[in-house]
Amino acid sequence: MSPTNPLRMLIVEDSEDDAFLLLRELRKGGVNPYHELVEDEEGLRRALCEGNWEILITDHNMPGFSSFRVLEMAREYCSDLPVIIVSGTIGEGVAVSAMKAGAQDYIMKDNLSRLIPAIEREVREGSVREAKRLAETTLEYLAYHDSLTDLVNRREFERRLAQALEDTHDQGQQHVLLYLDLDQFKIINDTCGHIAGDHLLKQLAILLSDHVRSDDTLARLGGDEFGILLHGCDAFYAQRIAEKLCQEVSEFRFVWQNKTFSVTLSIGMVVISNHYDKASELLSHADLACYAAKDRGRNNVQLYQSNDRDMQQRQTDMHWTSRIQDALRNNSFRLWKQDMVALQPGSADGYRTEFLVRLQEGDDVILPGAFIPAAERFDLMNKVDRKVIELAFRYLDQTGLGRERSGTFFINLSGSSFNDPELFPYICEQASEHQLNPERVCFEITETSAIANLNVTQQFIINARERGFQFALDDFGAGMSSFSYLKALPVNYLKVDGGFVRNLLTDPIDLGIVDACNRIGHAAGLKTVAEFVENDDVKNRLMELGLDYAQGYGISKPCPLD
Repeated sequence: MSPTNPLRMLIVEDSEDDAFLLLRELRKGGVNPYHELVEDEEGLRRALCEGNWEILITDHNMPGFSSFRVLEMAREYCSDLPVIIVSGTIGEGVAVSAMKAGAQDYIMKDNLSRLIPAIEREVREGSVREAKRLAETTLEYLAYHDSLTDLVNRREFERRLAQALEDTHDQGQQHVLLYLDLDQFKIINDTCGHIAGDHLLKQLAILLSDHVRSDDTLARLGGDEFGILLHGCDAFYAQRIAEKLCQEVSEFRFVWQNKTFSVTLSIGMVVISNHYDKASELLSHADLACYAAKDRGRNNVQLYQSNDRDMQQRQTDMHWTSRIQDALRNNSFRLWKQDMVALQPGSADGYRTEFLVRLQEGDDVILPGAFIPAAERFDLMNKVDRKVIELAFRYLDQTGLGRERSGTFFINLSGSSFNDPELFPYICEQASEHQLNPERVCFEITETSAIANLNVTQQFIINARERGFQFALDDFGAGMSSFSYLKALPVNYLKVDGGFVRNLLTDPIDLGIVDACNRIGHAAGLKTVAEFVENDDVKNRLMELGLDYAQGYGISKPCPLD
């Protein structure tokens, strides 16, 4: 309420004399507001629509117009606008009702000494309310939209897809699902880095949006994958749209640092019909069709057909889910380990190793890259994570390593497991059963998984650290938003993404990223671990940079537990 920024006040009063007395009282107290006087509903509606008011002062009784109607309109047009009733006739019961209806205060006209303090208080609190509402609106928006492209995110897309399937069952409406995957995205990421990849995704999101109808849904499903839900669309028209998208993207040229790149789309298409019961099944078949489009030369559209041989083979790949379930029942999972070494004299404070999961089928040892994607796709990672925790804790108990005074044992957790409210009690139960010192255990989660479930992950880490467990943020640097999220995740270790470590001797950008990750980690009081250390030259360079630990084939290859 400074002279340069006078208070913007809207006055609802049918008596000019009373309005004059009110303004005179304000000026006596040093408040000279910019104001507008309205006396009826039409004037109030216009003023609320056109003005940016900080406070509304209203009489209680006006001809055909009461303070209750004023409150109702204020909530409708300006939900954060504070309202104070100034009246000479309002009774205590009516005043209480008005407060319940949303008024911030009521003041009698014969006692205006309270007016200025009340206005100052409500303007201040009104600003707080507005800031809170804006923050809540922003958070709500981010919950349903992808932060990079501003498109609908996977969670919201799946909800809309489920609704479309329900419409098909209930009303016979026809919709089509398109599953889009970029064909050359990895080349650009590997050649120019993740920043270039992010810029490409944002540009393609705009390009795709220009060729999708306003009532359809375009979403980023993750990585370089997009989804489109075509409402009220048949297969013929959907095919034309998909082919047009392929053409537009193939003609698009992405320029980065004077280099020009071209990309193409592979699109899987599924007609939403009564044969489907779940949205997840639709997405799975669209994914299969997209893979078939890639197998058939890329830059094309493939309709899902259940009798297609390639798609039958892809369907067979889904049988991993039964193999994983069998492995869980038959205790076929085994733990391997990969040791770490200290790079600095002050970091040599005990043995460190990471537990790695393998699937044993007869004499065959199956690496996690073969079955983890299926476990994640079919919501089995929570069970796999529990099995790994069980095996690791049993090993630490039987060897006594879990009760030593030093040493750290790293266990990977998937992002989906953090959504299980029973996981943390299970960890505590297992630690107690095996009489482990929680400080010997460090759980790992990848940076991208942590960011995708930031609030849940943050609370999980806080609870675990209160019990003494440690945490590491794996693949740090890969998400390109690492530094901004680091403050929100109270971890103990940063494991620098091996994709940057591997080439740091030949790529100055990778070297700079590793150095920056290490400096930021140390500034936050964390220990840093370099992954994918494959030779002594890389190891020595990491020592010079000041990283604390190293892990990789140049340090120790994975091997079965003793």
